[in-house]
Amino acid sequence: MDAGWKASLWRQFGAAIDMLENAARACPDDQWRGLAAAPGVWSIVHHALFWLDVYLWGSVEGFSPPAPFGLEELDPAGRLPERPYSKDELQASLAHGRAKCRGTTQALTDEKARERCSFSWGEVTFAELLLYNMRHAQEHAGGLSERLGQALGSGPSWVAKAKTLLSGA
Repeated sequence: MDAGWKASLWRQFGAAIDMLENAARACPDDQWRGLAAAPGVWSIVHHALFWLDVYLWGSVEGFSPPAPFGLEELDPAGRLPERPYSKDELQASLAHGRAKCRGTTQALTDEKARERCSFSWGEVTFAELLLYNMRHAQEHAGGLSERLGQALGSGPSWVAKAKTLLSGA
């Protein structure tokens, strides 16, 4: 796999993760848990991080999130975890996702990029799943930035590229 392509992929994927982190950090405590009419920021951050992890795994089969997280996101009824996760818990999950994404990108081979991955919404190559995953993370980072901008008068800043480099590229 071309090192330049992997470095470009990481810079943009890492930037999407950094934007999600910036939004989570910028969230005031009174909006973290949310209201009945609007889900808390925690649930959006958790959702984005859960699927970041699943898609980096490449399948729901055999996937298990790190503690204290469960598999509620896979429930077709859309049930939420038993309790809201704290900022610290989700920051740890974000660090886990960032490291996993960086490692996955660094280790990406042409063979792995061509592997087929199946989900309820369709089948794609692992390379396309990485791009889908990046768009999903960015969608939620953007939504949270807009929500925080409306609530606070300004949202987190745009991140042009990941704050860390991909080693060897």
